[in-house]
Amino acid sequence: MDISTFEKNWEINFTQCYSNARIRYSDLSNLLQLTAGEHATIAGFGFKEMAKNNQSWVLSRIRFEINRLPKWMDVVRIKTWIQNLEGSKSTRNFEIYVNDQLYVTATSYWAVINTVKRTPEELAVPIGDFKTFSDRSSTQKPFSRLNLTQVVKPIGNYTVKISDLDIVNHANNVKYLDWCMDLLPMELVLTNQIVSIEMNYLKELRYNDTVEISGNSTEKGYFMTVTKQERISFALEIETR
Repeated sequence: MDISTFEKNWEINFTQCYSNARIRYSDLSNLLQLTAGEHATIAGFGFKEMAKNNQSWVLSRIRFEINRLPKWMDVVRIKTWIQNLEGSKSTRNFEIYVNDQLYVTATSYWAVINTVKRTPEELAVPIGDFKTFSDRSSTQKPFSRLNLTQVVKPIGNYTVKISDLDIVNHANNVKYLDWCMDLLPMELVLTNQIVSIEMNYLKELRYNDTVEISGNSTEKGYFMTVTKQERISFALEIETR
């Protein structure tokens, strides 16, 4: 059996949805990461195998291109594959289908981090015959290093809470997106105006960290940052119709 590509079906439940019955962008991101985790486990370089070497995959950048959002009770089929895997770096792509119609594509950049030293290092787990697909990209544009010099203005503050923490005691990366979305106009989030979302994860946040959330409109949509003590932890760029 070829394990180099992977598919997983998920049914969207009501706890994952906005008030318009469409899946939250953060929950969409979470489903992709869960699917990636299952694929890595099957391929032999999942969380448990990595932990034996004090290693973990950390999401650094991700770009979504959205035709439409799945809704409550939809069964979504998520396809994923690794485009490139070299040293400490990996590029992984996704396609999300509902009834064989392509709803969302995504491309992501991951780094192998030593969980003790908190530094990048080469993957210690052998990948064997696992194949990558260097010429197979899912999105029209690749992920990028966002321009952090864009002008933003403070629009809110947030303190990291217990419910934000993940299993390794950091703020779960999907939470950053929720914090930002909560400060956008409701009609923008709920009326299918968003066509792409790009995120850069730069610094981890911990319990009780207080951050400033800033943003501004751009020619194509919005740009937002989450900053702790004047250092950007997270950057978000949204393109609208």
